[in-house]
Amino acid sequence: MKLADFDYYLPPELIAQQPTAERTASRLLHVDGVSGELVDRQFRDLPALIRANDILVFNDTKVIKARLTGHKETGGSLEALIERVLETRDHNSPQSAPIANRALAHIRASKSPKPGSKIIFSAGDQKVMATMVGRVDDLFELHFADTNDATNGVGTSTSVYAVLEQFGAVPLPPYISHAPDKFDEARYQTVYAKYHGSVAAPTAGLHFDEAMLATLESRGVALAYVTLHVGAGTFQPVRDHELGKHSMHSERYTVPQATVDAIARAKAAGGRVIAVGTTSLRTLEAASPSGTLQAETGETQIFITPGYKFQTVDRLITNFHLPKSTLMMLVSAFAGHDNIVGAYRHAVASRYRFFSYGDAMLLERK
Repeated sequence: MKLADFDYYLPPELIAQQPTAERTASRLLHVDGVSGELVDRQFRDLPALIRANDILVFNDTKVIKARLTGHKETGGSLEALIERVLETRDHNSPQSAPIANRALAHIRASKSPKPGSKIIFSAGDQKVMATMVGRVDDLFELHFADTNDATNGVGTSTSVYAVLEQFGAVPLPPYISHAPDKFDEARYQTVYAKYHGSVAAPTAGLHFDEAMLATLESRGVALAYVTLHVGAGTFQPVRDHELGKHSMHSERYTVPQATVDAIARAKAAGGRVIAVGTTSLRTLEAASPSGTLQAETGETQIFITPGYKFQTVDRLITNFHLPKSTLMMLVSAFAGHDNIVGAYRHAVASRYRFFSYGDAMLLERK
């Protein structure tokens, strides 16, 4: 298949700029991957569509305030989007907490900083300095100055996470036009977020609140968790018309043994594995290369396109995705290309809300 097979027309006004007032108040399009049948529902209907012994698998990554604005020491302004915090351990003290004073970042500037360049980030009167120490492919490696460096400004920290919390902003996707505020800090984060490291939310999970999770458990539905730290590459366009030439960014993931065991119990009881979001699905499939899910921590560049044979996941809850994106290819592989084309046409005609703050789909596997 070609890139053009995953294109569709989306009126700009259907791109959701704000979430619904309540997390569960969005709409839900139920897509049968076998028959192609489409049913318009509300997300609040979801518990009635899930059976006892089914298992929902969530991505418990936590979005970091990954967007930093600042300027080079020479004066030119720039913006950095932290892609990954680099954690290392003191070899002389292996039991100590990891050191996290370096990060890989995307940088937007009139001229790219050179190795050794100083970058100053600020928030009000507070400042912190970073040094660009080198390149890793298209990313810049930044080293944040420690607190006993007299040149590094006020209120600095060796920890990138602490720097981001103080100086960073929520990395809302580029199609959301407003500047992030306190409301976004809460709503561009799932209620079960636990491990910080993502620069984009696993957006299917944004529709769940604590009350719905409790309702599902009370009905005998199992809840389990994986972790995949979403990188900015999730927004990178596919530039080659030949899909096989596209290279995915690498992302870190963890599948705990408790999740493997919970999925095995659900399957033994006749339950279905329901991935909440494409990140959960990619994690489960990356950890099932031989057909059997394994507990592991690793890196994945899995690129799922039509023709892929799914090993673990039976159903998928997901938002609507950008035209020509890798996620359009993934849902086409899962529910069938023709079914997805029909579903998206229906969603546009029915004025569904699209992308991160938009409505959701429940997909049955083709």
